[in-house]
Amino acid sequence: MIRYLKHNEVDTEKWDRCILKSLNGMIYAFSWYLDLVNDQWEALVKDDYQSVMPLTPGKKFGVNYLYQPNFTQQLGVFSQDHLTESLVLSFLDAIPKKYRFIEINLNTHNNIKQRETHFTPWKTHELDLINNYEEIAKNFSTNLKRNLKKADKASLNIVENPKPENIIKIFRENKGKQLPNLKDPDYDLLRRLIYVMIYKHRATVMGAYNEMNELCAGAFFVHSGKKVIFYFSATNDHAKATRAMPYLIDHFIRKHAGSHLTLDFEGSNDPNLARFYKSFGAGEVNYLHYNHSKLNPLMNILLKIKKQISG
Repeated sequence: MIRYLKHNEVDTEKWDRCILKSLNGMIYAFSWYLDLVNDQWEALVKDDYQSVMPLTPGKKFGVNYLYQPNFTQQLGVFSQDHLTESLVLSFLDAIPKKYRFIEINLNTHNNIKQRETHFTPWKTHELDLINNYEEIAKNFSTNLKRNLKKADKASLNIVENPKPENIIKIFRENKGKQLPNLKDPDYDLLRRLIYVMIYKHRATVMGAYNEMNELCAGAFFVHSGKKVIFYFSATNDHAKATRAMPYLIDHFIRKHAGSHLTLDFEGSNDPNLARFYKSFGAGEVNYLHYNHSKLNPLMNILLKIKKQISG
């Protein structure tokens, strides 16, 4: 039996135990992470927390809806039992009727073969790190190998534990200028998430410094079960010229090669980013984007515009 629980009704100890024991458990689904990205999150729970699904609600124009919070690539159904298509569909069917607009992401283990019009496959890319570095590097693209040689000549220095604020600052001053939807509260949320994950020993922070000892690129790698997620990164013009980001990722791969880990690049539907991730030998993996509306067409448009404006 699947029960709908409001935020204050969730037993977070049982919830986190389920996420921890689930084959597909992910960092995004732990109660403490959900508390940060949506402090009013709700839940669907099967039996005694054998299987769960977080619900992240919002309300605009008097319309209750579910959305995918920032910095939370995948959610969906997590289960300690065998995760079947029928189980995933039963959870989606159990979403309360009051949510008239739903736009969320499931996870890579929520497979639905008979996809309806509500489902769109989105892409992430994953690289298995079980082989030694030499074996992994055999699958690097020619262009990547050339860029790594260029970076090696640029006298870059990779250092762990630079201040997260400095990496976020680089992002805001560069790529962030192209993303007006990301505002001060979003960057504040990102900073809090990173510091909480550092405190919980879930995050590795790495930075690339140029020959003048200036930070030019940085990345956050988040440990989630047997995966390490390439969670967030930033580069400036110097980093782009010296190929600092591929050099930084290569450094991480060298350090963790031969381990029972999978590097999840957390994307991307962007062809250019996908090409970059594939240059490391990463394979494409799909997860489903679920979009279901019970609103009239005009309200759909208004709600989407409002979401784009306010984030």
